[in-house]
Amino acid sequence: MSEKQVKGKIPPLRLLAWEVTRRCNLDCRHCRAAASLGPYPGELTTAEGKKLLDDVAALGQAVIILTGGEPLLREDIYELTAHGHQLGHRMVMAVNGTLLTPEIARRLKEAGIQRVSISLDGAAAASHDALRGVSGAFAGALKGIEACKAAGLPFQVNTTVIKGNLAELPAIHELAVYLGAAAHHVFVLVPTGRGAEMVDELLSPEEYEEILRWLLARQREGRIHLKPTCAPQYYRLWREDARVRGEKVTPQTHGMEAMTKGCLGGQGFAFVSYQGEVQPCGYLELVAGNIRERPFPEIWADSELFRQLRAVDDYHGKCHACQYRKVCGGCRARAYALTGDALGDDPICPYVPMEAGGGPGT
Repeated sequence: MSEKQVKGKIPPLRLLAWEVTRRCNLDCRHCRAAASLGPYPGELTTAEGKKLLDDVAALGQAVIILTGGEPLLREDIYELTAHGHQLGHRMVMAVNGTLLTPEIARRLKEAGIQRVSISLDGAAAASHDALRGVSGAFAGALKGIEACKAAGLPFQVNTTVIKGNLAELPAIHELAVYLGAAAHHVFVLVPTGRGAEMVDELLSPEEYEEILRWLLARQREGRIHLKPTCAPQYYRLWREDARVRGEKVTPQTHGMEAMTKGCLGGQGFAFVSYQGEVQPCGYLELVAGNIRERPFPEIWADSELFRQLRAVDDYHGKCHACQYRKVCGGCRARAYALTGDALGDDPICPYVPMEAGGGPGT
């Protein structure tokens, strides 16, 4: 397929998450990878990783999220980072913070990392450590944040919301602001990996809607960039709120930058596992191909799985009928994890489409 065909008919790749390793020094209850110290045979080699970054660059510059496991356990992480940076990618990294020191943060910045994300799933040690599975994880995360600040490396706070920490979210948000985070990304649990054992911790539709409205109000305050993740219904609320206020809906309405669509799995975002498997996202455990067998651009352009996910008018059930399907799309990973149908309803969405008596769309 020619470059023109890829750019003309296939959505541009904006973000790629690469699981550089599945090894991890924590044992998080909600980990999508069920990661531990390993070892995990079959990691992409340095050469294979560089080729992946080269192949992605052939499609255009993208945000490359180096994730895991714990990326700092990979010995060649600085070399891989520098290679992606030289290609013009925006290199960022998701870490748990416990292994960061001012020296490591400085080396990451010099290699080309432009931001790291550090998870805070509680406002204090008890709740954070309970979810992370290791005593001292909260103190380690705060120490890692201080290391980033000492090195002048921007950081954001990530939080996974479950029933058990829902009441703490306002305090976690205030902590992110206090610490000087560049952003606060709030993830809604997708029960995969070890998280599959936490289905009872999944937010109810009513709790989900309430927390999205709370996030929308915080976004309007403008104190910190706030991004709901694995929560595509936020984009419906964003439009509904703008309509009520008589505002023109633009990507800048609530500081949303270019993120004008909900679920980006296969439609601007992809995930590559430590063994080279390409998935729509890390939470949707369906494989579109393997970069050891086909170059990433071919998988991105030709995968039947990606084609199905991009055909939002062919989604099933309530999502098929919903007038917001092109701006929300529902969480495909949560639909698959809970129903076995990647094109089906997002089970925690409370919205009733117009065809079933719901409100107007845009």
